Amino acid sequence: MKRVVLILLLLPFLGQAQEDVVIQNVMLTVHPTKVAEFEAGMTAHNKKYHPEGAYQAQVYNIGSGKNAGKYVWSMGPLPWSAMDTRPAEENDHDADWNTNVAAYTIGDTDVNYWKFHPQFSNFSKDFSLKNLSIFMLDIKRFKDPQAIAIISKVQKVYAEKMPDDLYGVYTNELANMDGQDLAWVGFFDKMSWMGQEDKFPQFYEEVHGAGTFAQFIADVDEAFDGEYEEIWTFRKDLSGSVGEVAAINGQ
Repeated sequence: MKRVVLILLLLPFLGQAQEDVVIQNVMLTVHPTKVAEFEAGMTAHNKKYHPEGAYQAQVYNIGSGKNAGKYVWSMGPLPWSAMDTRPAEENDHDADWNTNVAAYTIGDTDVNYWKFHPQFSNFSKDFSLKNLSIFMLDIKRFKDPQAIAIISKVQKVYAEKMPDDLYGVYTNELANMDGQDLAWVGFFDKMSWMGQEDKFPQFYEEVHGAGTFAQFIADVDEAFDGEYEEIWTFRKDLSGSVGEVAAINGQ
């Protein structure tokens, strides 16, 4: 597994990063004989209703794991208050979605809302979306403080030893039984990045002290029930957003 438990999650464009913002992710399963119709409808819908701005939409293909072949439609980032005025019935938004997008899916849909944590993330330079490493963790009941403490230690290692790596940390705003509680999303251009040597255990001890990695593993086992990883690819052609991510200062 690339980057151990340490390329932990889902997704950001962060002009609003100093606010408390969320990202809505909708996973869609397309009927295998309707891919062309779905992609045409998704493209037109996003260009009309979800261009740049609070309601911008990004589309991703999932390339690994149990969800391989599915699409993720992602809206935001935006504050919860913006959900009250999101595109809906006005201008036939919902009718367009139902007729030209949802009609070509098989109804196996999963919706999640992810809160962005800038203090644990690194958007230190502008970049363009291409490939994402999505690492999701299942937090044990009542272990949220321990989980956050672990992420803080991991982020310190990245800040000191891998300062050029770009990543965002998110937590699921709603309780679930699917192991999607905390996510670390790594952003990268070339798949060769996946083949780089994993030096995290070495780096961890260089930052936190000799012999500390064994305790780190024990702490991870105590706080989490498991992890799950996927690779996503940004589909600029299907998105409303062009996928340009702005740097966040003052992290």
